[in-house]
Amino acid sequence: MASFEDVERVVGGLPETEETTKYGRRTWAVGGKGYAWERPFSKADLKRFGDETPPQGPILALSVEDLAEKEAVLAARAGDGFFTIPHFNGYAAVLVELDVVPDGVLEEALLDAWLVHAPADVAKAHLASK
Repeated sequence: MASFEDVERVVGGLPETEETTKYGRRTWAVGGKGYAWERPFSKADLKRFGDETPPQGPILALSVEDLAEKEAVLAARAGDGFFTIPHFNGYAAVLVELDVVPDGVLEEALLDAWLVHAPADVAKAHLASK
């Protein structure tokens, strides 16, 4: 099980990451663009779940490359706590239930989200150092 402390640890190792606040929520950005952010459910989100129990615990949103990548991530990682909601329809991002996602999967997903917006030279140097 992961937590926002784990998120902070992982993003702390990703070059040029800045922690900001957007819409009152912690957001981690690179190149001026958010790639990961806290995403609690709004009242409207909860209403859309109807009789279904919404995922519990802290929720993290992550950028993905495009809508095809979103579908691939959701198909591959549904059992790891990855999901979406109607509010994210047509938007290249996924949600992650931190209480469910394994640590290694979270680290990989945060790196992938960072790579979506990281400047090419910074990304190349970071990947080469691994």
